[in-house]
Amino acid sequence: MSSLANWSYTAQATIWKPLGNNEYGDSLGWSEPLVIACDYQGGLSKRLGAIGGEKVVKNTIWTEYALANTGDYILIGASTETDPIAAGADEIMQSIQYADTFERTTDDWAIITGV
Repeated sequence: MSSLANWSYTAQATIWKPLGNNEYGDSLGWSEPLVIACDYQGGLSKRLGAIGGEKVVKNTIWTEYALANTGDYILIGASTETDPIAAGADEIMQSIQYADTFERTTDDWAIITGV
């Protein structure tokens, strides 16, 4: 972890990854919860219109964790719950990479969730 990330990523978030599907298309469940160092900002929520709902940004989570993917689930805070839905986690919509401008040791990531 870069010295700046060590200084700024003082919160925690928990990530769950899907384990895939069996031969019948049924979910194999979720990985064990993984707690990562981060910082975060709340965003918008679901917008309802005359023609239905629309996904919009809910939270942005900044971290050096590089393995978050669309379809994973993330929760602000530490959790040992094995089911991300039961834990209240949000689906990751996108993960964006940013350069480590000052130290060039580990890139930073913005993990964006939606509802």
